[in-house]
Amino acid sequence: MADVTGPSFGELLRDGGWEPVAAGESDAAVFRSADGSRFAKCVPADRATPLEEERDRVAWLSRQGVPGPRVLDWRVTADGARLVTSAVVGVPADRVPAPELRAAWGSIADAVRRLHGLPLRRCPFTRDLARMMAQARDVVARGAVDPEFLPEDQRRTPPGELLARLVPELDRRLAQEAAEAVVCHGDLCLPNIILDPETMEVAGFIDLGRLGAADPYADIALLLANSRETWTDARQARIADEAFADRYGIVLDRDRERFYLHLDPLTWG
Repeated sequence: MADVTGPSFGELLRDGGWEPVAAGESDAAVFRSADGSRFAKCVPADRATPLEEERDRVAWLSRQGVPGPRVLDWRVTADGARLVTSAVVGVPADRVPAPELRAAWGSIADAVRRLHGLPLRRCPFTRDLARMMAQARDVVARGAVDPEFLPEDQRRTPPGELLARLVPELDRRLAQEAAEAVVCHGDLCLPNIILDPETMEVAGFIDLGRLGAADPYADIALLLANSRETWTDARQARIADEAFADRYGIVLDRDRERFYLHLDPLTWG
C-alpha cells in the first residue's frame, strides 16, 4: 500500500460517515464507520511510525489463520497517519459477566494457545524481554509511569524501585524466554479479546500494536490478572486460573507470572 496525501483527517472522517469512539494511547484517536464494519485509528505525524508498525502486525496476523481485523486502508498526510481496519464483530470479553466469561474461558485458552503455537520463525516482530526492559527504563526515567496501570499495592512505591526489584530476576527470565518464546499478543487483556455473543467463542483478537516474539507469560500474566476483575471472588479466580492452565497445557509458574505482571505497567508511557 502506497502512502497517499489528501484532505485533513477530519474531512476524510466526516465525508466517510465516521463517528468518534474514544481517544487512544499516545495521542491516537479511534473512529468507527457508521455501519460498524470498520475502525480508523488516527495519529499525529510524530506517531506515524508506531501506527505503521501496528498496521504491519495486523496484516501479518490476518495471514496466519488467527481471527482478527484486516487492514483495509493506510494513509499518510502532512497532518499524520490513518489506519483503517475491518471490525471484529462481537463483544469485548471484559463486558460480559462472570457466568458468560466462564462459558468462554475454554475458547479463550484455545485461542491463546493457537496464537502462541504459530511458527516463531515466521514472525518478523519481537517484543522480547530486552526490549521490554529498555522500554521500562525509558518510561521510568521520564517519570511517565501511570499509577493507574500499577497493581494497587505498588502505587505508593517509586517506579524506579519497582524496576530495580525486577533486575535480579532478569538473567533467569531471559533464559526462559530464549527456551520458550512464542508469538505473543503483547497486550492480552480482556478488552482485546472479542467474543461471539451467541456462542461465547473467540471471534478475534484486536489492538495488535505490541504483537511479537516474547515469553508466553508476557501474555498469560496479563490475561489472568485482568480476568480477576470479572470473577466474583478469589476462589472463582483460582479455579479459572487452573482451568486455563489445564486447557493451555502448562503448570503455572507464579513467580514468572508475577515478574511479567509487574514489568508490563512500567512499559506504558
